Amino acid sequence: MEFKLAAIFSDNSVLQRGRNIAVFGSGPEGQRVEAVIRGERLSGMGEQESHGSAYVRNGRFEIKLPPLEAGVEHSMQVTCGSEQIARRNLAIGEVWLAGGQSNMEYELQNCTEKEALNRPADPMLRFYYTQKKAYIDEEFLESEEKTGWECFGDPGTKCWSAVGYFFGAKLQETLEVPVGIIGCNWGGTSASAWMPVEAMAGDEELKIYLDIYDAAVAGKTEEQQRKEYDDYVIYQTEFDKRAAACYAKNPDMEWSEVLEIAGESKWPGPMGCSNPFRPGGLYECMLKRVMPYSLKGFIYYQGESDDHLPHLYRKLFTRLIEQWREDWRDDSLPFIFAQLTMHRYKQDPDFKNWCLIREAQNRVYDTVKNTAMTCIIDQGVYNDIHPKMKRTVGERMCSQALELAYGFENVPDATGPLFDHVECGDGELILHFKNADGGFRVSVISPSAERPGYDRTAPPAESLGFEVAGEDGNYVPAVVEIRGDRIHVSANGVAGPVYARYLWTNYGDVAVYGVNGIPLAPFRTDKRDSFTPLNQSAEVQQNMETGSK
Repeated sequence: MEFKLAAIFSDNSVLQRGRNIAVFGSGPEGQRVEAVIRGERLSGMGEQESHGSAYVRNGRFEIKLPPLEAGVEHSMQVTCGSEQIARRNLAIGEVWLAGGQSNMEYELQNCTEKEALNRPADPMLRFYYTQKKAYIDEEFLESEEKTGWECFGDPGTKCWSAVGYFFGAKLQETLEVPVGIIGCNWGGTSASAWMPVEAMAGDEELKIYLDIYDAAVAGKTEEQQRKEYDDYVIYQTEFDKRAAACYAKNPDMEWSEVLEIAGESKWPGPMGCSNPFRPGGLYECMLKRVMPYSLKGFIYYQGESDDHLPHLYRKLFTRLIEQWREDWRDDSLPFIFAQLTMHRYKQDPDFKNWCLIREAQNRVYDTVKNTAMTCIIDQGVYNDIHPKMKRTVGERMCSQALELAYGFENVPDATGPLFDHVECGDGELILHFKNADGGFRVSVISPSAERPGYDRTAPPAESLGFEVAGEDGNYVPAVVEIRGDRIHVSANGVAGPVYARYLWTNYGDVAVYGVNGIPLAPFRTDKRDSFTPLNQSAEVQQNMETGSK
């Protein structure tokens, strides 16, 4: 087998400081591979050097080199027999992997804050994008060889993940060391695409993701599956052009009208071995291509495409976190994820299925160690699943990373208020919260039928989004009284309230914030309140990630 480094080890790489550095690739069986990294410490304390070696086993080698301090202008030489591979302009700093679906994928050039592209070139901030190809063949391997790390200011900077950029830029400014972000994301993907098939096959509930796939490909050869998907790509590429022309002519055009003009949308295409949305597909084609590259932790923004099975999301997401940590051989790697923001398409009812995804995310945060949940409920945009404002998301994630991963204390905007427990009062419920020192501030947008995005089905602003219910589970808008770090809720006609919930809607006004400006995260006080979300139609599922209106 040819002696090669994994593609992620290119010129301009950022290697994780303070930890063993994993260097891996392929080579002739049984051969010894040696690696050395050397360069200048950032502290001005002179040169540093790290050596290591390993043997090729089953066509692969992985060398663990001793840790290095932060530094720039490093070089790496990897030798196998008479062959040597050299890499230049390496930096030693902080490395994070940015995973998820389209809101993590959303490019810097398209976000509201794209003026960031005008700042001076900065070699201290770098990015590697795992190539987005969903089937491994010769073309895949050839194109992967052309991937490489970029420094901020290089031509490809405009295509970086906007969330990843703003996370990395704030981290670099705060720590004053090189920062590298590994982009590993794809729009429209379920968490099941980012896990190995084996992780789902052994679980009776998660196995449904595989059962759905197996039913879709039953009786089809791999050749047939590839042909079907190739034909779909040709068709859908032309459809997307026609749809884009419709929106260019009328940005507010209804989706039904787009379909009348542009024809049928066949997204997400026929399920099969080439479809990126298949279970385990992107785990094999993207994530495994960069593991176990040494890093500090993960940032993650996903969940939208799992709202068809929201009751399984807690288990699915927990298993994903466990799997990634297993793959990187560190059960404590920090995992920071965004809780889904507000969203509803104007032609849809309030399915309330995102409520369950948000709740699942909150429960994962409560039960899985070394995680942080970034509340961005106030960053949603009506009728658009892709909010263009990304600075706040990335910077809130960074604030949490500073506390969780770097030991900073009392970062002011790291975490907002979270529901803790409920106390029964005389005709009312008293809600207690974590991270609510100093109380709350209220910022309400007055409801108006003319205001774009106002959802008439959501609780009125006077209730601040709070609702209460008796034993019958019939929720009504609450009367709200904020007393310091507690909130008292009651309702006329509900003599003995049993349940309370806050912002239990796919889209509605966000009114309550901690004094640090982070919104109160949505919640309900009891999961036994008989709540059941509405069923989503197949058409809505199809429209989820196309940006369709």
